[in-house]
Amino acid sequence: MPTHLSTPPPTDLSQPLLQGLDLGGLRLPNRVVMAPTTRARATNSALAPTELHAVHYGQRAGAGLIVTEGTWVSERAIGFIDVPGIYSEEQVAGWRRVTDVVHALGGRIVQQLWHTGAASHPDHLGGETPFGPSAVNPRERSFTEQGFKETVTPREMTLAEVERTVEEFRAASYNARRAGFDGVEIGALGVFLLAQFLNPGLNRRTDAYGGDRARRRRLLLDVVGAASDAWPGRGVGVRLSPYWDGGFFAPDASTLADFDELVTALNDRPVAYLHLRGPDLAAGDAPDLGVFARYRRRFAGPVIVNNGFGQDSANAAVAADVADAVSFATHFVANPDLVSRFALGRELAAGDPATYYRGGAEGYVDQPAAG
Repeated sequence: MPTHLSTPPPTDLSQPLLQGLDLGGLRLPNRVVMAPTTRARATNSALAPTELHAVHYGQRAGAGLIVTEGTWVSERAIGFIDVPGIYSEEQVAGWRRVTDVVHALGGRIVQQLWHTGAASHPDHLGGETPFGPSAVNPRERSFTEQGFKETVTPREMTLAEVERTVEEFRAASYNARRAGFDGVEIGALGVFLLAQFLNPGLNRRTDAYGGDRARRRRLLLDVVGAASDAWPGRGVGVRLSPYWDGGFFAPDASTLADFDELVTALNDRPVAYLHLRGPDLAAGDAPDLGVFARYRRRFAGPVIVNNGFGQDSANAAVAADVADAVSFATHFVANPDLVSRFALGRELAAGDPATYYRGGAEGYVDQPAAG
């Protein structure tokens, strides 16, 4: 009897997103990057990755590059429940299982390093008051075991604590290399410690780490330098969010000028790539490529852009040379096979926000591949 085969799906491998890329010496087969997504699955007292993490990241190894969820560089960095760290041997061993799986499946993976600073809460720190650049409450909310709680007024970090924090990033970067990662990304975005030091409303110091633009960015540059010690060449990416909006972080001409100078200064550091989070968008709006082009002109290395991109807008960003790659968070949550769906023109699945932080396999490793 004749066998009736269905028509193979059309492929479009000429898309800019599906072309290879050299990212700081790391060769990527495509330009579809998995962005960091906090998923709160390290539900153990050691805050170590589990086999569930290995499955989750392994399922997404088709990405040109995976950037992990932000990971704590020390116990003092913690500011969200059930997020893994990279400061203990048990955590290093857990992450080694993750990187082994991703590499066995042909993927590349870097680890984002995270410190929440004043955006933490005493509940995460054994009752101790969080520290920040200055004693100014960031007026954010921290996700604790009892749900979201308002932040408190932090205490100002001493110079010794600033220097110790730089050393914690250095140690975390070495641990990431021992765990088998292909590099690290410094999470200097959002409302967290490194972004707090960049912010003139929260950083009111008058010492070497505050008082003007150059001194406010010193901690980030020190962290980049310390983290790069673990990697020959360029193994350190930097993630920034110039357009983060709300409270102390509303973008204006002055803060955008701060970022102009910061991005220019990164050219003098061994930075593998710049990862930019753009403005939040209203439903149905496409990203404005001009907001990314501002920093593309200032940074000499590869640029990854993020926030609100779909397949068409991402291809347009790469085709226009506004970006070298595009990162996706929500799409990768619901579509582990995102690259295949882009290549084959398959419809994207939608995620369930109710499963994002609840723990367990549901919504984390149980998404079906496109048929």
